[in-house]
Amino acid sequence: MKGADGFVQGYNAQAAAEPELGLIVGQLVTQAANDKEQLQPMVEAIERQSGQRPEAVLADSGYCSEENLKYLESADQPEKRIEGYIATGKQKHGENRQPCKRGPLPKGATRVDRMKRNLQTKAGKAVYAARKCVVEPVFGQIKQARGFRQFLLRGIRKVQGEWALVCLTHNLLRLHAVRQAQ
Repeated sequence: MKGADGFVQGYNAQAAAEPELGLIVGQLVTQAANDKEQLQPMVEAIERQSGQRPEAVLADSGYCSEENLKYLESADQPEKRIEGYIATGKQKHGENRQPCKRGPLPKGATRVDRMKRNLQTKAGKAVYAARKCVVEPVFGQIKQARGFRQFLLRGIRKVQGEWALVCLTHNLLRLHAVRQAQ
């Protein structure tokens, strides 16, 4: 994977979580340094691993691109459309997003422009705000509570297996916690 200092033995672990129990419903590992090309593979992983196509996707700005937003729209197949809430840029801690401008979008507005406008609405803000309570705790628990900060194995196939076990462990512990709370 290309890093700041050249190429490194590194991997980009991806996980998608559902909002009710915080279970991981899709996971994969890539050698891509950023997430720009990972939205479609992640949706396909969710379908393959959970048996369901997601109705909506909340994602950070790393996933925002015209191509990814076009994929979510699936204009040629409306039944495959996925509601998307993808940040269009980085937001500094404590910074408030600008309120939604009134009126129609300018002619020639891109999908990213439309997404930006959508996220500026009250409804869009509310939906996107849920992201920090859905997937961020999953990565926090894996990294902080369980101490998983790096892969122990080498080679993409072995690392994919290691990440699958980490995600499975997370789900088992979540299910155990839910069961204990009942």
